[in-house]
Amino acid sequence: MKSSSLQKRLGLGLTLGMTLLWLGATVGAWLVVQHELNEAFDSALEETAQRILPLAALEISNREEPRDAQHIATLKMHKEYLTYLVRDANGEILMQSHDANPKIFNKRPSEGFSTTKKYRLYGASAMRGTLFIEIAEPLGHRREAAREALFALLLPLLALIPISLLGTWVFVRISLRSVLAYRRAVEARGVGDLSAINVAQLPAEIDPLADAVNHLLERLRKALEAERSFTANSAHELRTPLAATLAQIQRLRQEAPEGPLRVRAAKIENSLRDLARLSEKLMQLAKAEGGGLLPEAPQDLIPLLAHVVDEWNHSSGHRIELQLPTQASVYSAIDPDAFGILLRNVIENALKYGAADQPINVSLTNQALLRVTNGGPTVPESALQQLTDRFVRGNNQASGSGLGLAIAKTIVQGVGASMTLTSPAKGRADGFEVSIQFCSAEAPR
Repeated sequence: MKSSSLQKRLGLGLTLGMTLLWLGATVGAWLVVQHELNEAFDSALEETAQRILPLAALEISNREEPRDAQHIATLKMHKEYLTYLVRDANGEILMQSHDANPKIFNKRPSEGFSTTKKYRLYGASAMRGTLFIEIAEPLGHRREAAREALFALLLPLLALIPISLLGTWVFVRISLRSVLAYRRAVEARGVGDLSAINVAQLPAEIDPLADAVNHLLERLRKALEAERSFTANSAHELRTPLAATLAQIQRLRQEAPEGPLRVRAAKIENSLRDLARLSEKLMQLAKAEGGGLLPEAPQDLIPLLAHVVDEWNHSSGHRIELQLPTQASVYSAIDPDAFGILLRNVIENALKYGAADQPINVSLTNQALLRVTNGGPTVPESALQQLTDRFVRGNNQASGSGLGLAIAKTIVQGVGASMTLTSPAKGRADGFEVSIQFCSAEAPR
């Protein structure tokens, strides 16, 4: 499962939490505003009724026919939010506003506030309960006012959300700057770099973890150094007695008469030679697993490649065909000795397991891609990826320690390159190919 960014989680979480708090505060403020609006509208209804009722009573009492209903004419046409009826105690209409609809009022006049499905009503009386006025206001008018108030509260929030997201992201990024620096320091580490990772001002929650990682790296470095030192020292210390023993066995074989003794001496000599080669491979493996794979300045691979191939051609009967790039130099960050060990092991593997009647093709491209190709039978896919493991050999009967490609893989990983094994070789129906893509570098100044 892919891990998510702490910076992303904190930014989104804080912004979402702040937004929800703002929304909650907005809803609370809107409810308060709605309550206050209702009180203001109710007060307006009551005040309007108390203003109109005395005037209506005076108008009705001065009529010749008080019981005749009268529409109050408007000065100009407009939409009335407040409509009213003036009635007697029996509900007879004595006066009404020009846009009043009697159906929306109660059948019998009453005092105080009341609410219907669509209207808010207020009634008041005068002249000892013989004259009533009722004022109606559409509830839609109140809802519209409440809705506009809600929009007025929400619109600033829409602008504040992206600003808050940006501000939170910047704040979290600044706060996690040391953690990001620690991550970059870890990512920039090479495979063989086990030194302590020092990043200043880490958060208190991360600092113990960084200390624990440094302690673990130190223990791992000491363990690997002990292992490499033992391997290198053992291989080095074996070289002298092996050489002396091999010389004695060779002398014994020459002095022994024809017969079983000479055959046995020859077998011992071959075993000692294999042991000497294994000792040399172990020394190479110790160097590959240790430091010193990266030089102070990039190295030109062309002369190094030509030198190693020339050495092998002198010892293998010129079976190696070399193809160099068109440009004069190809630079990469790899130690010359490490490159020589890498190339010797790959070429030795091709000579040992390739077809004896076919040449070995070695090529280097302008993009620092090294290819070593040999003929012979193909390697099954199931066994192909296991060839870079230690002490794993191919299926043929050639002698070997099974460390050549393992040493090459270790060096490739140590310098940040990549190695690919292909069988059959590219462009062929048989054979085996090792492709190593080095990291190109600029020429040193």
